[in-house]
Amino acid sequence: MALFAVPNIIQDLIPAAASESINPWTWNLNLNASGLYEYLPTMHALSKFALLGACAVQSVMGLPEPVERHEANLLKRNVDDWINRETPIAWEKLLCNIGPDGCAVRNQGVPAGVVVASPSRSDPDYFYTWTRDAALVYKGLADAFRRNYTEGLHTQLKNFVSSQAKLQGVGNPAGGLNDGQGLGEPKFMVDLKEFTGEWGRPQRDGPPLRAIALIRYAKWLVENGHKAVWPTIENDLKYSAQYWNQTGFDLWEEVPGSSFFTIASTHRALVEGAQLGAVLGKPTRAYTAVAPQVLCFQQSFWNAREGFVVSNINGGEWRRGRDANSILASIHNFDPSAGCDANTFQPCSDRALSNHKVVVDSFRSIYNINRGIAQNKAVAVGRYSEDVFYNGNPWFLATFAAAEQLYDALLVWKAQGSIAITQTSLPFFRDHVSGATVGTHAAGSATYNQIVSAITAYADGFIEVASKYAHSNGAMNEQIDRNTGQPIAAPDLTWSYSAFLTATARRDGYIPTGWGAGQATALPAGQCQKFEVAGNYNLPPTPVFPSNLTPAANAPIEQITAVPTGCTNPEKVFVTFNERASTSWGQVIKVVGNVPELGSWDVNKAVPLSASKYTSGDPLWSITLPIQAGSSVQYKYIRITNGVAGVSWEGGDNRAFSVPGATCDVQNRWDNWR
Repeated sequence: MALFAVPNIIQDLIPAAASESINPWTWNLNLNASGLYEYLPTMHALSKFALLGACAVQSVMGLPEPVERHEANLLKRNVDDWINRETPIAWEKLLCNIGPDGCAVRNQGVPAGVVVASPSRSDPDYFYTWTRDAALVYKGLADAFRRNYTEGLHTQLKNFVSSQAKLQGVGNPAGGLNDGQGLGEPKFMVDLKEFTGEWGRPQRDGPPLRAIALIRYAKWLVENGHKAVWPTIENDLKYSAQYWNQTGFDLWEEVPGSSFFTIASTHRALVEGAQLGAVLGKPTRAYTAVAPQVLCFQQSFWNAREGFVVSNINGGEWRRGRDANSILASIHNFDPSAGCDANTFQPCSDRALSNHKVVVDSFRSIYNINRGIAQNKAVAVGRYSEDVFYNGNPWFLATFAAAEQLYDALLVWKAQGSIAITQTSLPFFRDHVSGATVGTHAAGSATYNQIVSAITAYADGFIEVASKYAHSNGAMNEQIDRNTGQPIAAPDLTWSYSAFLTATARRDGYIPTGWGAGQATALPAGQCQKFEVAGNYNLPPTPVFPSNLTPAANAPIEQITAVPTGCTNPEKVFVTFNERASTSWGQVIKVVGNVPELGSWDVNKAVPLSASKYTSGDPLWSITLPIQAGSSVQYKYIRITNGVAGVSWEGGDNRAFSVPGATCDVQNRWDNWR
């Protein structure tokens, strides 16, 4: 019986019910003493001999033992049933939290396209919109839209574009749009006004995640003959290229430092942004130049000795670093074109699988609801083991993420027809297939069959865990009480429903279009470079969409595939400003000058330099700027102190130089404060 009428917007998005049945020759359906149906083995004289023969075949073919297959089949049926019931509920609940007409936010001042994190206004108060949460939700909606066009989802996506174009211009405690720093503000009031309370800011994952979500939709627009959305995307890409190597708060809004999730999201945004920009004829050199350095830095989070990603570095050392942050990074950077690449942390890579084991295992003994569960079975997954928020509990979204990574891996293994096991990933595989060995196991081999069967059941187990602790009516909160299993904190968390929908889409076999990862796995030669490129930010115009914008006949599944390489648009010459200036905490050095790229002497548009290379022995501030070839430039440095009105100008005459003609060589200016 349906719990409610399914809205028209989602009727075509719900997958058909699974119908795989258990082999009736092996199992009979019986009513047990508790009044519940169960499958029991049929055993008689003839079948005993048949079973012995079957066991011999199992051994040769590497197929699961009968009891294991029975358990896996029961698990699959249970998970199938819950997914079929939960899917329309999840869609309904997710859309209820989006303005203006969502059932949970209607008539509460929430504009069109704005995602409210949760309807909860107290304990905790989540009645806000977070750039991160909204971007991840709409990334999922964009992929669902590409999978199956509906006018309702299309309206949602257009509303999101419009709302984010407006939001980028809202001044806030993190800054404004002139130098892009305001894009790092994580949280706003639901009416898109600034939130002025104390908070962990900046958070640098919002802009790249929003760019990714918008790019997913923009690609569909291009494929169907419409080129819009770029101005909003461009601001976020510029922010990502400029501020990627500066610290900020992690996605849990608690630890200042460098976050693996943020860095991985930034790399993807720059690569996919360059991919789209090239098709639109936009400058992409900043993105292609910075992206390899971001990927290079991403490798520094890997703890090779213990086999996991240290999710936060340069801050938060009181945590061990085993964090769902890393699993989320893997699933949101999934691209089958990269295979099982470890550099981009693809879900089936040896690093990502080893990390999955370490992170999941870190929750096995600390939660009472996980006690006594076998090592090869799924458990409830939290954020990180040291978590104390609401006493530190499992989260629905983290548990779904653990399943999604495994579904992603299965999709790639099946597509490539093999599974590679290395010394790094061997402990993960041996949890599930004790006889697994290092090497490449081809489809049809005993080890391959055993792994696919075991990991499929393992992934389904995480879904079953979530189903066990969800409300009986299908509603999901943010967390699961570690002791009682009761769903707690932030009822109807939008991200929980989005995480369910993306995980089950992968289980259903849906692979979203790629982002160019297969062309962006190489690391730069030599040491990583702290290369940051600043941009000029502009308030995006209000997007205008044709009234008849519908899928074009015979539109290609994916037209935008190539990632630009080499030097593009050399008429914008890269100039790196290097200034040695000793500063105190809360001070920043900026450069301002006579050309538009340097703010045309407007100190409000001065370009901040990065302190990522600053040390006590070498107080170096630097930033790279694309400046029009042939320009005659005059400039000066200024020092700004937080909380202090006015600016301090360096002494002496204006500095001056001429930008050479079009070139791909970076021009360096080396200066000292005077």
